[in-house]
Amino acid sequence: MIKLTSVYKEYPRSGAALKDVSFHVQKGELVFLTGHSGAGKSTILRLIQMADVPNSGEVRVSGFSSKTIRRREIPFLRRKLGVVFQDFRLLRDRTAEENVAFALEVTGVKRSAISQRVNRVLTQVGLSHKAQSFPDELSGGERQRVAVARALANEPLVLLADEPTGNLDEWAARGIFELFREINALGMTVLMATHDLDLVRAHPEYRVIELAQGQVVYDSKAAAPAPQRETAAPPPIAASPAAAPATAASGDGQIAIDIFDPRGS
Repeated sequence: MIKLTSVYKEYPRSGAALKDVSFHVQKGELVFLTGHSGAGKSTILRLIQMADVPNSGEVRVSGFSSKTIRRREIPFLRRKLGVVFQDFRLLRDRTAEENVAFALEVTGVKRSAISQRVNRVLTQVGLSHKAQSFPDELSGGERQRVAVARALANEPLVLLADEPTGNLDEWAARGIFELFREINALGMTVLMATHDLDLVRAHPEYRVIELAQGQVVYDSKAAAPAPQRETAAPPPIAASPAAAPATAASGDGQIAIDIFDPRGS
């Protein structure tokens, strides 16, 4: 689904942004991308959208490669990606439903299909009752839900979220993440860049990729121990005619065997 292989990215003025970054996000995964400000999280999201290209290495997303993609193919790639930003990026002079509809209009969706799809995604994010509200009439959490609905409108395969809870209070942030979990449970791949370590620690069931100074310094998937293979149970110990057959498990899990002493007790 998303695969980075030995990716390096440098900028003329700021220098190296990514150094030998490699990871593979499978279809249906929810992954946290963590790291301090400037660690390279946003650069990775830009590379996935093909808004930028690596200096070396390869980025593969849903069948498209940074090495071979043509400029005219990039809009087709982006239709497979939904993007949620920290600052919402809603049009203030349009209602919630108009903001979502705009994302469909610019990609050429037939007008007859737009209304039904807008209603569906606003309902999915729990904001159907706010369809006629303008952004300034919504709370921060509600604005972000509109942004999520807009990202889902084109039915993407992957949802990219760049610090989506950064401008929200704790309650609203948890609500947005629960929405991401619901979306992921439906089969969508979610890659969420975040510095909210409390949120990450609260959900150890999800994969974490940590960046520092442009390098992957931790990947919980790679760090997880391999599952142990089951081994066949040892054959039973045959009791001799002179031995007592009883066995018992000791408190430390070892097997204790009573041996018959012919001399008696």
